[in-house]
This record gives sequence, structure tokens and C-alpha cells, in this order.
Amino acid sequence: MVQTPSKPITLDEFLKLPATEPASEYIEGKIIQKPMPQGKHSAIQGEFVPVINSVVKPQRIARAFPELRCTFVGRSTVPDISVFIWSRIPREENGEIANNFSIAPDWTIEILSPDQSQTKVTKNILHCLKHGTQMGWLIDPDEQTVFVYHPQQETEVFDEPDALIAVPHLRVNFN
Repeated sequence: MVQTPSKPITLDEFLKLPATEPASEYIEGKIIQKPMPQGKHSAIQGEFVPVINSVVKPQRIARAFPELRCTFVGRSTVPDISVFIWSRIPREENGEIANNFSIAPDWTIEILSPDQSQTKVTKNILHCLKHGTQMGWLIDPDEQTVFVYHPQQETEVFDEPDALIAVPHLRVNFN
């Protein structure tokens, strides 16, 4: 995780800055650049988005977006995968998907990178849950574990490769 040292800026000022690669996030008045994804992270993300979309997109239940900036309640973060229920996907007047998403995703998925703070990632998931997200996943590739967070509930831990994880608000299961 790279933290950019500078004087505090506002969220509006942050959003006017040029995009960085990898993405930077705005958290509690600070700009924090996400780490560059590595092999395991990229493989999981690259395969998971199409799997989710193959299940939920044809029936217009939801849609998964990789690396989508979500800006709401004083933060601007870029979850590895954001899933929005179809009716909540921000749209332009012509019906096309909007560029700016100013709401929390319904399901946020973070894939832990080796040099990434689990605490920082967990705080992002908890921020989402506090502001409307129905479920958050933290995938730890090295431990082959998925932590599943729901609002006002205990965290579930899945560490069996064949475990079936329910996604109740989408009425689907994934393993």
C-alpha cells in the first residue's frame, strides 16, 4: 500500500485529480494508492467477474464490475469487484450505464494482495456495509480463505475449497 504524503485535500479535490495506475482511493482525508495486483489476485479477479455475470446478468438480477470507483459518504474507493443489483445500477438519461457511481455496491469483493493491509481492506468493507452494502467478501488467496461479512451479523469464514457460499440478496450460490 502506497500512501501519498501531502496536505489534506477534500473529496471533491481528489476526484478532480488525474487517475493513477494502480488506482488511488480517498479514505478519511488521505490518498492511498492500491498495490499493483499480482498473479493470484489477477487470476481470481479475472475469472470471478465473468462467472458472477454469467449467473446474474442474463436475468437482469445484477451486474459485476471490476475495479469500479464507488464514491459515497466521504470516501472514494475502488473495490476489486463491485456487484450492483440491476435496478440500482446508476444510469444516464438514455439508459446507458453511468460513469459515476455515488452509491455503495450491493456486494463488495476484495482480494487481498501480499503487500496490502488486511485491516485497511476490512475497514473499506465495513464502511460499505454501514452504508447499504448487503455483503462483503475478503478473499485471502494465500490462505485460500473467504471471509464473508453481512450487516449486523457475525463474520463467516470459508476455508474449504468446495464450500458453497450463498448470496441471499441475489438468490444464488457460488463455490
